[in-house]
Amino acid sequence: METLEQLRDRLLARFPGAEVTLVTNPGAAAQHSLLLGASQAREIACFLRDDPALQLDYCSNVTGIDWPDKEIVETTKTTVPDPAGGPAKVVEQKTKRLQPGYLEAVYHLYSMALKHGPVILRLRTANRTDQANVPSLTPVWRGCEFQEREAFDLFGIVFTGHPDLRRILMWDEFKDFPMRKDYVEPDDYEWEPTPHGGVLEKAAKHYPVAATPPADTPPAPPAPEGKQP
Repeated sequence: METLEQLRDRLLARFPGAEVTLVTNPGAAAQHSLLLGASQAREIACFLRDDPALQLDYCSNVTGIDWPDKEIVETTKTTVPDPAGGPAKVVEQKTKRLQPGYLEAVYHLYSMALKHGPVILRLRTANRTDQANVPSLTPVWRGCEFQEREAFDLFGIVFTGHPDLRRILMWDEFKDFPMRKDYVEPDDYEWEPTPHGGVLEKAAKHYPVAATPPADTPPAPPAPEGKQP
């Protein structure tokens, strides 16, 4: 099978104007991937499935990734001459900028016919709020259906063109996305049938407080012997 760099170049030649970027993985697995632009992602996916040399007919899994806003510190160095004629000085200046966050859907593709893979694709949203959508690849690989629903449910990625996009793990009324890195776990555990440990401590504030007598109230007299109160 051709290298990922060769595949990128072939896709760029086959789809002029398409966004196809090689994303390297510095980890030990070194599973590099191709980041696709949304406009031609589904068309490229069909090509990857149907091309005789690739036949990537099986999507093994779809994964969501959350990349929150990130502060980037950039350092610039400037050489300043010494007015007295001495050696020049190097002055460093640091500037900060905010890199807006986004969400990603990652697809692992294999060829059952040719026994090769994986080829890893990435689709990236414009942001994490009102433009958190990417094209669904379920029309290309049917096995993506439930896994895209899971990424929608837990990360909030909206898969445009999905045939049945709704929650699959959380209940319909749930308002948040538990796998996002800024998710705040609620402390209302009244639904927990047997709260204990840390869950009980969080839930306690939502339980009614039992009434206690004032500190100066004398204790009740003991019951007569042989009788129970």
